[in-house]
Formats: sequence, C-alpha cells, structure tokens
Amino acid sequence: MGGQALMEGVMMRSPHRVAMAARLPDGGIAVRAYPYRPVTRKYKLLGLPIIRGAIGMVEALKIGIDALNWSAAKADPELVKDDKPATAKEKAGNFLMILLSVAIGLGVFFYLPYWIAKFAVGGEEKQLPYHLVAGSVRIAVLVGYMAVISYFKEIFRVFQYHGSEHKTIFAFEQKQKLEPAQVAKMTRFHPRCGTSFLLIVAISAILFFVVVDSAVVSIWGPYKNVLTRLLVHLPLIPLVAGISFEFLKFSAKHTGNMMVNALIQPGLWLQRITTKEPEPAMCEVAICALEEALRDPAEAIDLDTVYPAGSSPLIAARAQAAA
Repeated sequence: MGGQALMEGVMMRSPHRVAMAARLPDGGIAVRAYPYRPVTRKYKLLGLPIIRGAIGMVEALKIGIDALNWSAAKADPELVKDDKPATAKEKAGNFLMILLSVAIGLGVFFYLPYWIAKFAVGGEEKQLPYHLVAGSVRIAVLVGYMAVISYFKEIFRVFQYHGSEHKTIFAFEQKQKLEPAQVAKMTRFHPRCGTSFLLIVAISAILFFVVVDSAVVSIWGPYKNVLTRLLVHLPLIPLVAGISFEFLKFSAKHTGNMMVNALIQPGLWLQRITTKEPEPAMCEVAICALEEALRDPAEAIDLDTVYPAGSSPLIAARAQAAA
C-alpha cells in the first residue's frame, strides 16, 4: 500500500486500485476510485529493478497531480463552476506556467547547488568535495523549503493528512482495526514515505555523480561550465531515482536490521516536518480511501460518490462491500 496527502483528503494506492477521499466544506466525504494496473506490471521489462523505480516515479507523479486537482476542486467548489473548455490562450498560459515552475525547480535544486559548490571548493576539478558541497546545499534547500511551507495553514493541514495516511497504512500493515481511534494510536513516521525517498535521492545523487563526473572528466576533460554539467546530469536523474527506489524498498523490508535502521533515520527525522498529528476526522477520511483501495479487484468498478455530513461513510462503505 502507498498513499499521498491531498487538499483536505488522502489518496491510497493498492496493487490494483487507486482511491481518494476528501472532506467537503459541509462536512461530508467525497470518494473517488478506479481500477488501476501499473505499467510495470503490464510489461515485464519495465518491472525490472531500477527501471521500475524510474517508471513508478513518473506514474506516481501523474496519479498524484490528478488526485490533487480533484481534491482541490472538492475543497473549493467554485473551481468547478465554470466548466467551459479552456481556450488556446489559457492552455498556452498553463503550459508556460508549468515550464516556469520546472525552470525554477531546476535552478534552485540543481544549478544553484552546483554554482555554490564551484566557488566553495575553488573549481570543479575535485569531484568528491564538489559533490559533497553541492549535495549538502541541495539537502539544506529541500529541508528549509519544507520547514518554511509547513507554517502555512493550508500546508500544515496537508501535512496532518499526510500523518493520517501513514497512521492508517501502519494500522493496516499491523492488522489493527481500521477505526479512527485505533488508527490515531499509530506512529506517523513510515520508512516507505515519499519524503524519505526525496532525501535518499539527494544523498544517492552525491555518490552517483561523483562516479559519473570522474568518468566524464577522465575521458573528455573538465566541464566547460556549470550548465554543461547540469545538462549531462539531467538525463541521468531517472536512473538515480530508480536506484533510490530499490534502496527504499529494501530498507522498508529490513527495518529490524541495525545498519538499515540507522540509514533510514534521516528520512524519518525529515518526516517530523512533513507529517503532523492528524485530527480524528482526518483519520476517518484516510480510512475511507484505504478501504476503497482494498476493494475486491474482481468488482473492478469506478466509483465517484459523496457520503453526506452526519452519515457514517465507513459503515456505508463496508455494507456496500459486503453486499
């Protein structure tokens, strides 16, 4: 099982189904779900180690953005009142905004750390100290960014739902009753979290690019500038993500190992920022999403429904499943 926090909600993924639940402004709970078979299960080649991590990252991003947009529309109904198709001008504007966001992300998390490392180390020739500095800057920017946005009220609530997602998955994995009171007792720090994955990618990138750049420099000579180095690294990011995914998957299965447990601690520490203690009502939403994700795959139905405020969506969902 995996999941993601949404705007006033939670998305859950099982091996055969995606489900999301969101608390409505009137107190009700909207639930949407559909059968889903990952592409890594459809094609054996894409399911091979390392490759599956890179492909899974793209799939998770696509599903996550779709779920976020759905939850945002549920949290603010005004967003869906105007159902007119977007004009060519609006589509162009949206595309430019996406490009700008990507450019800012690359600049802040990649170009800036390389630029700082170049001046801190006194050049780009010494690969190990260069990447240690660049990686440290990248991690500092990542942690600082998450810490700052956690003070925004809306983001704080998203982090609370993130906590409810972790607690609910823990309850399921430990075969506990999926009830808000029981779920609330679980820890909110999960070793298989996306936050931990980001940190693992940042650390893996340090070691990986020390090797890559040492090979590049020995064959073709020093990089001409920071931008050239960035252009060489960008196509290799999916490979780093794939390697990081394999470590995350391995570590989640061996948390009892002392060495593995020590290695995953930084990711768990980071979750102190990205997860917050949820309210009982948030756990209820997470449980709704999880139980719908666990629906018998033989049913294979799409679902888009609303449980009114005051009703019990958990009881209704279980009765529907039993029927």
